[in-house]
Amino acid sequence: MTLPEDPSDMDNPTVVFPGPQEVEIEDRERPAPAADEVLVETATSLVSTGTELTILSGDYPEESVWDDYGTYPFDAGYANVGTVVEAGAAADISPGTRVATWSPHAAYVTARATDCVVVPDAVTDDQASLFAIAQIVMNGIRRGRVTWGETAVVYGAGILGQFATRLCQLAGAETVIGVDLAQNRLDFLPDDPAVVAVDPDDEIPAKVVQTVSNGRFADVCFEVTGNPDAIPEEFEVLRDQGRLVLLSSPHGETTLDFHDSVNAPSTEIIGAHQLSHPSTATVADPWTKRRHAELYFSYLRQGRLAVADLFTHAVDPADAPDLYRDLLDDRTQAMAVRIEW
Repeated sequence: MTLPEDPSDMDNPTVVFPGPQEVEIEDRERPAPAADEVLVETATSLVSTGTELTILSGDYPEESVWDDYGTYPFDAGYANVGTVVEAGAAADISPGTRVATWSPHAAYVTARATDCVVVPDAVTDDQASLFAIAQIVMNGIRRGRVTWGETAVVYGAGILGQFATRLCQLAGAETVIGVDLAQNRLDFLPDDPAVVAVDPDDEIPAKVVQTVSNGRFADVCFEVTGNPDAIPEEFEVLRDQGRLVLLSSPHGETTLDFHDSVNAPSTEIIGAHQLSHPSTATVADPWTKRRHAELYFSYLRQGRLAVADLFTHAVDPADAPDLYRDLLDDRTQAMAVRIEW
């Protein structure tokens, strides 16, 4: 991982993965917006320690969906916050407007105006950079049908798991149990008597869940580890007719006794990829990605969701290759990670 030149001398520095375990800052031309697009000058962009590192590692099955994601060279990143500096003739967003877009790590990006989410003045760039994580998890919570009084278990206390824990509480869960092998990740869970942290090396999660739920076990369990080998154990924390929500993107096969884990207890398995958001709001389902981002910003403004303490790393573009190297070595030391442009 080498840095050929200073990004500050580039017209449009962009983070690129030329191949597995390779990171470069590539100089590109500043893009011009099409009629329905805007040109955004990036303030900050969030690093996905899940999807991006999976693609960077190259460690995923051949002939799987990951092959479509991980075509090299790969433009890294998808959570961008910045200011509109130019608008196309048909774009209805004025220059000077702060927006959040699903765009890569680059100093300048273009995005369709209809895909931009305006960032309220009361929301900082740092807070806004987590909008895509919020959208992903909100969709999972909604598909998992979490409701008041329930017991929820979240396997994996990375950034998605942190949001899942907090949003389960906002959705009305009485108790949320966070499970992770890394103690420093568990330390990020809310200091709240209704949130229980479990290290599987120290305690058996199913026994803890049984105790805190008064023997009823969990109504819903969220898989956020991304580890296919962890999934069979997650069924053990659920009550009969409970729900297992695949919020992560496990890369690999899982061996499961479907009779004992699914058929006999009538467990419901729910996929929750962000692509399952409706493309257009309807009366039956108004919860598009835009609507979830707006809800996230609303929670921030109301003080009902705190995220400032989730950030562990913020680097300049010049330091991005070293950051990715460190994350590949050990991502458990990182939570929310961003590049400052």
